[in-house]
Amino acid sequence: MKLIKYLSVAVVGGFLLGSCSKGGQPTSTNPGAYSSATGIEYGEDEEAFDVPEYAEFPQGPGLVFIEGGRTVLGSMEEDIAMTRDNVERTVTVASFYMDETEVANIHWLEYLHYLKKDSLPEVYQAALPDTTVWSRQLSFNDPYVTYYLRYPGFRFFPVVGVSWLQANDFCIWRTAKVNENFAAQESGGGRRGLFGRGGGNEEPAEGTAPSIESGLVLPNYRLPTEAEWEYAAQAMIGTQYTEDENQNNRRLYPWDGHQVRNPYGKEMGKFMANFKRGRGDYAGIAGSLNDGAMITDYIYSYPPNDFGLYNMAGNVNEWVQDIYRPLSYQDVEDLNPFRRDGYLDDAENYDSSEGFHSLVNDEVRVFKGGSWKDVAYWLSPGTRRFMAQDSATATIGFRCAMINAGSNR
Repeated sequence: MKLIKYLSVAVVGGFLLGSCSKGGQPTSTNPGAYSSATGIEYGEDEEAFDVPEYAEFPQGPGLVFIEGGRTVLGSMEEDIAMTRDNVERTVTVASFYMDETEVANIHWLEYLHYLKKDSLPEVYQAALPDTTVWSRQLSFNDPYVTYYLRYPGFRFFPVVGVSWLQANDFCIWRTAKVNENFAAQESGGGRRGLFGRGGGNEEPAEGTAPSIESGLVLPNYRLPTEAEWEYAAQAMIGTQYTEDENQNNRRLYPWDGHQVRNPYGKEMGKFMANFKRGRGDYAGIAGSLNDGAMITDYIYSYPPNDFGLYNMAGNVNEWVQDIYRPLSYQDVEDLNPFRRDGYLDDAENYDSSEGFHSLVNDEVRVFKGGSWKDVAYWLSPGTRRFMAQDSATATIGFRCAMINAGSNR
């Protein structure tokens, strides 16, 4: 009898399923009332499989959509350091989201505010940036030690003095805080929430967070992989002018041309990024300053690249997820390449205890992009450097990224 019952339900379900959407095919946002695999009604009783309502999640705060695709990663500059650690190769990077700008001082101060209120004192202390990174024995940068992080005029300058470990912790906190805010808006007094549904019915039990299956949470904010960062900095979308997948040229920098000045319009001759122009020259001549920034600059300064991302060259270098290995270009996959550890290239290969000096181990991370203190060579997306993950400087900041979940666009 049970078999007959299930067959009957499947037949009925088949008819009902056909009317669940205009095209007759179930979708993530409109799965229909019955399973297309078993014909059993969703949520028929307490034992039935329940499918929560779902609308595509909103774009996370601060993020810009980066359409993925095929690209050629690798250095376009002359390898002046003779490292040969980023040789050109063709890869595909899946679509993702990335912060429009570098994380700024105001964002970090907000982070510290909530940590101080909600966490143990030692957690708060561990999150404090190292403001002494500005201090130099033979340079009078002392005012920045006191004022750069907290003075209101520097609110929207990139946070520095942050290690890779601290940046990673910020991503974890940001994920929790954004989802907490979304959940509060979703269930707030029966109003329609950000996800396009009425509040109340899907509200989780007190003291619990919404599950992934509920569709009420954004994916994790995280540091971008090196491949994602380099792909986003290239912004090759701006060099494709036809429908035949041909790109007319590669880019040395995140903008067109092989120069660091704007070749077009009213801004012709203006520098496209904040960097060190030459020995002792950080900004130009008084009365006619060009890049105008002796140190870091406003996070929206300089034109964005074709993905709409600001300062993917200059201002501050940026941490990425990958640990550093010289031969990552030949070891990693060609779809979403990423080096998470020493697989295929163990740290023992670089062991400095054997009488030679090596800085390569499993605690060093890649940073990219060039900074206010770097010459133009380091502005090219394919250049790469590394530093210990618990270290910080006045020239390294970061921005966050996020997977493009539930879509293949």
